[in-house]
Amino acid sequence: MARGWVDAPGADRHLHARPLPRLGGVAIFLAFLSSLTIAVVIGWWYPRLGLEFSIKTLWSALLPGVVVFLLGVYDDIHPVKAYVKFAVQAVAGGMLFYFGLRILDLPVLFGRHQFPWYLGLPVTILWVLAVTNAFNLIDGLDGLAAGSALFSTLVVFVVSMFSRSPMVSLMTLALAGSILGFLRYNFNPATIFLGDCGSLFIGFMLSALALRGAQKAPTIIAVAIPVVSFGLPILETTLSVLRRLIAGRPVFTADREHIHHKLLERGLSHRQVVIVLYAVSAIFALLSLFLLWPTGSSLGLVLAVLGTGIWLGVQRLGYLEFGELRRVAQRTIEQRQIFINNLAIRRATEELKVARDYEQLCHILVAAFSGNDFDAFELQWHSLPSESPEIHGLRVVLGGNGQPSLRWRRASERLAANPESGWSLTVDLAASGIRHRGSLTMYRLYSGRDLQLDVNLLTSPFPLVLAEALDRALSRAADEARTPAKDSGVMAAQAG
Repeated sequence: MARGWVDAPGADRHLHARPLPRLGGVAIFLAFLSSLTIAVVIGWWYPRLGLEFSIKTLWSALLPGVVVFLLGVYDDIHPVKAYVKFAVQAVAGGMLFYFGLRILDLPVLFGRHQFPWYLGLPVTILWVLAVTNAFNLIDGLDGLAAGSALFSTLVVFVVSMFSRSPMVSLMTLALAGSILGFLRYNFNPATIFLGDCGSLFIGFMLSALALRGAQKAPTIIAVAIPVVSFGLPILETTLSVLRRLIAGRPVFTADREHIHHKLLERGLSHRQVVIVLYAVSAIFALLSLFLLWPTGSSLGLVLAVLGTGIWLGVQRLGYLEFGELRRVAQRTIEQRQIFINNLAIRRATEELKVARDYEQLCHILVAAFSGNDFDAFELQWHSLPSESPEIHGLRVVLGGNGQPSLRWRRASERLAANPESGWSLTVDLAASGIRHRGSLTMYRLYSGRDLQLDVNLLTSPFPLVLAEALDRALSRAADEARTPAKDSGVMAAQAG
């Protein structure tokens, strides 16, 4: 443990309870190297077997793979920063490009136009970084990364046989055998961990072998099959990056919200989660093999199945970040209704500034709330009239303190006798320089649909304008009520 060869539990994201060896990737690397050496020696000693091996092809993938493996070993013992790992992996990707393992075009996006080297190099490096770190990212449960890699390795083997690449076939078989032998000890409950040296090496070799095997394959096979067959790790990486960007967190921050963590939270056991994700990896692998005979219908079917499955799966996992993104998208779609509702409140605010009397004020309020998402309102004021204007849905009710309040509710909604059957928002009403003199409470039924209104419009300046309009209208009504009495007294005195 002191030398860093053992992984002790401690971090929140760790799921093991006792220290375990972490350099399992060393066993995979040595088994892989030994298998290749034995195969090459046999081919050299017994040429009658027809084993045609290209040492140049072998070293073009293996030499950069050794660089990534040594990086993983060092990272397991002395953890290094993410940018250092990316830099070393980029160098290894550049070595692949130099040795001829490169992405020459992306026909799905750019047709058959081939990239110049200054575009092909970064695209190749990006592919290597994505696949290498994708397998490293899903290495969170016993046997998960190794088992998922096994399915992907078998797909690369099938593609290499289809495109007649014997060296790639040999290397994928050696890698698959090494992973399968290691998986016996890495499956839950694990006695040894894959470690970064294992996950990074496997991911890098798969990215390199996919490039080599695809060079003799038809264009659609070269592009689509590797992407689909590495579906689970690529999906996990994409979700992790998007989640963290949406939440405003650093992309390289570790958390407990990976796919396997979400499945554990739903009550599945450790083994059940791994088996479920094995099944997902197998489905990705099987769908990718349908593209060995590419047609417009088969490609469309595979994409439709993948898109539907990923969409439903992500929905079931219940990521808060994507729920919020969906809410924002829905709100964007409904932006027209938000404009309409906001304008109703803004128009009411302007009309209240010039309202002449209490009846006009009531018409303005009813028109404003008839045009937005609220279902009722109740206006309480220190000196409301005991009768309301004849407006549909508007009436005066007496409160527990005997004070009248003005209440309106939407006739088209199935409101209960009390508008309090939903949630409410209350704003205080106070004219300029005057203390609190009333309140306006707005009600809305509980609904799965969001409120399509900017609530800030109801908190300022609408309450102040309403209070001033009420004060002005009711004061005018009181003055008009006193004026006839005063005039009749003057006339009686003159007659006497």
